[in-house]
Amino acid sequence: MSQLDLGNPPPNHQVSVSIEREETSGELKVRLFKEVVLFIVAVGFVMLLVWLCYDTLASKTATADEKKWAMSVLSAAAGGIIGYLVKK
Repeated sequence: MSQLDLGNPPPNHQVSVSIEREETSGELKVRLFKEVVLFIVAVGFVMLLVWLCYDTLASKTATADEKKWAMSVLSAAAGGIIGYLVKK
């Protein structure tokens, strides 16, 4: 086994050291609870928005401008979801 001098690393190499605190089980439970609640609230908000837009599009009393607005919101939501899934 060869030895590596950390004071003099080989060419084109860098040395880094990190100290990270370990997450306790209590902190893990609180973090996961917050993330699940936030996810549920976000999904509920998106579903409400989609329902309102669909209701506007299906309404016979909605004006053309309201229907354009609803289509724009649905297009933006679809683009956001696709962008999130593709991650680009």
